[in-house]
Amino acid sequence: MTMPENRAEADTEVLRPHAEDAFADELKAIAAADDRPRPAHWRLSPWAVATYLLGGILSDGTVITPKYVGPRRIVEVAVTTLATDRALLLLGVPGTAKTWVSEHLAAAVSGDSTLLVQGTAGTPEEAIRYGWNYAQLLAHGPSRDALVPSPVMRAMSEGMTARVEELTRIPADVQDTLITILSEKTLPIPELGQEVQAVRGFNLIATANDRDRGVNDLSSALRRRFNTVVLPLPATADDEVDIVSRRVDQIGRSLDLPAVPEGVDEIRRVVTVFRELRDGMSTDGRTRLKSPSGTLSTAEAISVVTNGLALASHFGDGVLRPGDVAAGILGAVVRDPAADRVIWQEYLETVVRERDGWKDFYRACREVSA
Repeated sequence: MTMPENRAEADTEVLRPHAEDAFADELKAIAAADDRPRPAHWRLSPWAVATYLLGGILSDGTVITPKYVGPRRIVEVAVTTLATDRALLLLGVPGTAKTWVSEHLAAAVSGDSTLLVQGTAGTPEEAIRYGWNYAQLLAHGPSRDALVPSPVMRAMSEGMTARVEELTRIPADVQDTLITILSEKTLPIPELGQEVQAVRGFNLIATANDRDRGVNDLSSALRRRFNTVVLPLPATADDEVDIVSRRVDQIGRSLDLPAVPEGVDEIRRVVTVFRELRDGMSTDGRTRLKSPSGTLSTAEAISVVTNGLALASHFGDGVLRPGDVAAGILGAVVRDPAADRVIWQEYLETVVRERDGWKDFYRACREVSA
């Protein structure tokens, strides 16, 4: 097997590059144009971090693509929080780009988004604090050489940004491991009689939602250590279509799928269906609808369209059509086979069937729903 000769060549083979690699040119251009004060150990100023996330045009004409489409003030508050001594909690329903924003914030602030703890019901305390190399521990006893630092410990030592994904999925007693870290900015190592003190530039971004099953509420003591920023669902259909189109285009390029502009009409249909069922009301406000049990998030819309593009590419003519997205929509809507199927059938007959220009979409959905 031939190994890539350099980092750039290696990145072309990676299915999903880290944000700091995928947008390295933009980060470099922003850094070159950034003449504002930067907090200790930050790669960019707070203004430049916000520009990286929200997009814009630099003084030299470089176009920065938006990473987040939403209220500017939300991003400004999030970035400002990271410049203080309070940690940042990104809260929102599933599919509101919490993880995406977290990754890009860490990439812009620290140049490294990989200091990550993935929260699950089985996340141990060691994932947040530190573990041990047991071969070293048995051979030589407790020592710094035998200690395996967690991503949080590394971030504290190096003045970088750590990330904790799905904080509310972590057991409550493990969550509270963060209290001392966030309040005292220190991580005791009682086995060695030592501690790791956070250097300037250290902070932590956590994400959480309270809609999914299996979540653990944050203690009031831990919640006080965070500044909470709620990420809303896209405000308008146009915003959501823009988000879906951009993400599908990025994913599609890595998978060699057809260009998004060929399927923008179907993207708008998918977004319209999801928004109407999510809101319980048709776009024209004339028909009240029952909402299914699923979240029908923007992230799910991205998944449906990406899968549709793959179908169009491998089993069609490369153009996204209703038949390519119908099955994906059905799978996203009908999570409860009994109740959700009834809701979906009523929606098809009362809204989709009567909508001008949607006859082909109606037929495709009826075919996969039969």
